[in-house]
Amino acid sequence: MSGADRSRAWLATRAPIWRTLADAGEKLRLRRRAPVDEALRTLDNYRGLARDLATARQQLPGSGITAALESIYGAFHALVNRPPRNTGAALALMFRVEIPAIVRSLRRPLLWVTLLFALSAAAGWLLITTYPRLIGLFASGKMIDQVESGHLWTEDILNITPSSVLSIRIFSNNIVVSLLAFCAGIFYGLGTFYLIALNGLLLGSAFAFTRQYGLDGELLNFIMAHGLVELSIICLAGAAGTALGESLIRPTAPSRRESFQQCTARCGKLLLLCALLLVGCGLIEGFVSPDPEFPFLSRLIIGVGYWIVMWAALTGRLYGRAAASPAR
Repeated sequence: MSGADRSRAWLATRAPIWRTLADAGEKLRLRRRAPVDEALRTLDNYRGLARDLATARQQLPGSGITAALESIYGAFHALVNRPPRNTGAALALMFRVEIPAIVRSLRRPLLWVTLLFALSAAAGWLLITTYPRLIGLFASGKMIDQVESGHLWTEDILNITPSSVLSIRIFSNNIVVSLLAFCAGIFYGLGTFYLIALNGLLLGSAFAFTRQYGLDGELLNFIMAHGLVELSIICLAGAAGTALGESLIRPTAPSRRESFQQCTARCGKLLLLCALLLVGCGLIEGFVSPDPEFPFLSRLIIGVGYWIVMWAALTGRLYGRAAASPAR
């Protein structure tokens, strides 16, 4: 039998197998998981294709059959070597190991941002206590009129907006504020400093103004259940924003672009957790904070308890033993 006859006979026996393997490989590619026996069978088929391809290149170099076989082999090569997609394990790793490591790396900027917020709140308090007419810089005319008439602007809020709608609005706004505090760090951290200082001024001036009319206790009663976590996350987002600015001022990678990209990818994981926690804040602020049926003690328990949940989530203890590996 001549060489051409042997090639035709070989093709006649192997071509149907190749077509079957091509179809099986395409179906397997579209699936997320495969049983162990099917995965082992795929590896055997992959090795068999490699042998057939070597034979085709030797006996039929440059032919259409060889090109088609190379295409099938390439698809199997990508299928066998694709990275595993275990979303659950990846999320567990992110929440248990990566996010706590990121938080540890932000301890120093978090301390400075928290101090800036506290000093700004104190400055807002002192400013409005000394010059009460300047409250117009921080509050709307409607809010000022309500306080001057002896009512907090948060009163009867549930009569205007249902709790469910109010919660969505609140946590959406809080997420936007936190993202803005982080993204403002692109201006070499100055934008983040401005937003943190502004929020501190607003809080301090609000308490100073309501105190003049004996409503500061009601304001504290309103924000107690959600405020601890909400303000903590704003400071945490601000710390991430300063890290973003530092990645541009003092890049740790060969270029500022690479340093910025690495910092964004790293802090983005932390912001995801912050967004989830802010959803909880929105629910509390929509259903608990404006409801007069909740006494101050219950609000205090909810606020402190949720803050402990936040702390456990940020340190990884909420999902198990916290990891001690440093942030990358």
